[in-house]
Amino acid sequence: MSPRLKLFVPLGLFVLLAILLFRGLSLDPQGLPSALIDKPLPVFSLPALRTEQTLSNADLVGEPALLNVWATWCISCRVEHPYLQRLADTGVRIYGLNYKDDAVAARSWLDNLGDPYQASVVDADGALGLDLGVYGAPETYFIDANGVIRYRHVGVIDERIWTGRLKAIYDALRTPADS
Repeated sequence: MSPRLKLFVPLGLFVLLAILLFRGLSLDPQGLPSALIDKPLPVFSLPALRTEQTLSNADLVGEPALLNVWATWCISCRVEHPYLQRLADTGVRIYGLNYKDDAVAARSWLDNLGDPYQASVVDADGALGLDLGVYGAPETYFIDANGVIRYRHVGVIDERIWTGRLKAIYDALRTPADS
C-alpha cells in the first residue's frame, strides 16, 4: 500500500464508525425484540414487597394484567408512576417487578407516591429480569389470562402512549377470542 493511501485509512475507519453510530441512534427502542412474546411468563417464586408472602408466576394467571418493571433509582419510573396510578384507578390490573432495588426504599416510594400495583415482587438480584430479557426500567409486559406474554413495551407509559397504542392491546387481551 502506498504511503499516501495509508493516510486515508483513518478517515475511512472514521466514516465507517460514524455510519454505524448514526444507524444506532436511529433505532427505535420499542423495536427491541423479545424472545418471550407468545411464551409463558418465566417460572418464579419471589418475596412480595409489601407482605410476608411469596408470589409466583401462577399469581398472575386468571385475568389479563400488566407486569411493570420499576425501581426507585429509575428516574423514568418516577415520571411514569402517576400515570400507572391513574390506570390502576380505572381498573387496569398491574403487577410490579421491583428490579435490583432496595426493598425499604421501594416500600417508602409506594407509601409516598401511591401503589398502583395489585402486588409487587422483589427481584433484588435481577434473576427474573434476566429471564424476561429486561434491558432496564421501566419496561411493561402485557400478560394474557393464561399467563402468556403478548406484548412488551420499553420505556415510560403516559397518556399519549397508552391511548395511541397500548390501550388497544390491553383491551384485546380482555376480550375473549371466541366472542
